[in-house]
Amino acid sequence: MRQLKGKIWVFGDDIDTDAIIPARHLNTSVPRELALHCMEDADPTFAEKVGEGDIIVAGGNFGCGSSREHAPIAIKAAKVACVIAESFARIFYRNAINIGLPILECPEAVREAKEGHEVAVDLARGLVSNVTLQRTYNAVAFPEFMQAIIGAGGLIDFVKEGLEEGSRHG
Repeated sequence: MRQLKGKIWVFGDDIDTDAIIPARHLNTSVPRELALHCMEDADPTFAEKVGEGDIIVAGGNFGCGSSREHAPIAIKAAKVACVIAESFARIFYRNAINIGLPILECPEAVREAKEGHEVAVDLARGLVSNVTLQRTYNAVAFPEFMQAIIGAGGLIDFVKEGLEEGSRHG
């Protein structure tokens, strides 16, 4: 599983799916369109400022609210490499894994993070390193099968790979 490194954008607790992708933009499911409005109700200029490979850091209960898959899709389509939070709403957590958006729970890293810090993430080992502060934290690492789902780009691509592999050996 790959290593990630990027600038962080910090958000607080209870960032709900409406803040991630407001309901007024749910007339599309096109990822690049959703990316234009990513985090719009939490930070109206986020989509303009975020760079490819940047990382969102947030407090507790990130992704609470509705079960819409549009929220993690918008984040992934905005080229955010990873979300690190104190905790995630369970449905957001599952939706993120299903679409291949890497997420990590790491409360200590969140508490010490400041906007603009650079962070390196080792998804396989569950390590978050704040490069700016020269501190490393232990996050909750995913089991291998979940790492494989994320590495494949999501559950659908993971299943397709398995079917293709099976047909080559079957």
